[in-house]
Amino acid sequence: MKRRDFIAFASAVAAGWPLAGRAQQPAMPVIGFVRITTPQDSAPFLSAFRDGLAESSYIEGQNVAIEARFAFNQVDQLPSLMAELVSMRVAVLVATGGTISGRAAQAATSTIPIVFTTGDDPAKVGLVANLNKPGGNLTGASIFTNRLGSKRFALLHEMVPSASPIAILINPTDSDTEDEAKDAQEAARSLGVRVFVVSADKADDLDGAFARLKQQGARALFVAGDTFFTGHAAKFRYLPPVTVCRPVGVHASRPKQAG
Repeated sequence: MKRRDFIAFASAVAAGWPLAGRAQQPAMPVIGFVRITTPQDSAPFLSAFRDGLAESSYIEGQNVAIEARFAFNQVDQLPSLMAELVSMRVAVLVATGGTISGRAAQAATSTIPIVFTTGDDPAKVGLVANLNKPGGNLTGASIFTNRLGSKRFALLHEMVPSASPIAILINPTDSDTEDEAKDAQEAARSLGVRVFVVSADKADDLDGAFARLKQQGARALFVAGDTFFTGHAAKFRYLPPVTVCRPVGVHASRPKQAG
């Protein structure tokens, strides 16, 4: 699902949730918007969200208010941010930035409607009961990025068949990226490609991870689908000259294909 499609979807949810669930809300409904990255990195997403609301005739400051919160890539900040918005009795809680944000919102409230985004299977990770009938107070959108680890790795191998070893970059605080890495490693074994895993969950860690790529002679890099990496897209411009298979939103300088 494209970002704009999701924004329109989330806006429709915010606009159309049963009135009974908002009976005690103020005259101007408040939408809580939480993203795990920084305000600067989140700006395009928040802007697009406002545009999506406007397409549904919800204009910030006129008939809807938005309370935005950002975790500055600190996962442990998510519970307190969600709790703060729940205490404000927002009409809808929009938890963007992956499964971990959805889970934090889910733990914070069982009554306020929650709209999440994830790259995983929402039913498998416990955000909804099943895809056809989500149940509960959560709904959202998934692009299933984290379920495509083996296919993405196979595509990377097809692009640069002689590249070996290949580094796999994960966020150790996100169990979803570990699952994706396992899928990629299984694909590597079946293709006879050597791989090694590097991890980062802080901006400073990325510098060390990139240095290890050079030390171990990585010829390509597989980036797991995690919002942390999207939030630090600028750092990927300073990668060593390797071919990069990255999630949507993570950009690198023009790669030099290994051969």
